[in-house]
Amino acid sequence: MPKHVPSSLDPRSPLVLDTRDLPRRPGALRTVKRVVPAPEDLGVELIGVPAGADLDLDLRLESVSEGVLVSGTVSGPIKGECGRCLREIDDSVAVKIQELYAYENSTTDTTTDEDEVGRMQGDLIDLEPALRDAVVLTLPTNPLCREDCPGLCPECGVHWDELPADHSHQQVDPRWAALSQLTRKEE
Repeated sequence: MPKHVPSSLDPRSPLVLDTRDLPRRPGALRTVKRVVPAPEDLGVELIGVPAGADLDLDLRLESVSEGVLVSGTVSGPIKGECGRCLREIDDSVAVKIQELYAYENSTTDTTTDEDEVGRMQGDLIDLEPALRDAVVLTLPTNPLCREDCPGLCPECGVHWDELPADHSHQQVDPRWAALSQLTRKEE
């Protein structure tokens, strides 16, 4: 059964790493520090990295017998809205990334499934899938503007923080309405 051949990588793409100057002997090391624009749809429904925002890559590329081990951190801004009160969230994220990219026709390439280990195309590494996994899995699915966010009043939709302490939308059951009139007369 033929293996899936990924589309050709563009070496000028900001998330494609070129390893030509990294010797293919275990222990060889190179560091990469660069700022790249964030790809589209890097997030979850309520929060994510804005497309084109600056992502700081601080990576270490190390030759191992099976391929190249990429490790380091990715950091950048995140924007979204609070899952309770819908206020805007402006924050940042810093995540660790570590991924092995197998050399073409290596033992790892033949002994693992396609989705278990990253694959190199010649001397090129596509960092986007690993970056996407690391960032998206770090983001909360229900982000909060702050831990103790009280949310919105379910009746009027106003932020609980902006309402007086005695705020209420008490509705009297019509069957009990006559009783509430009795308590008003005594006041």
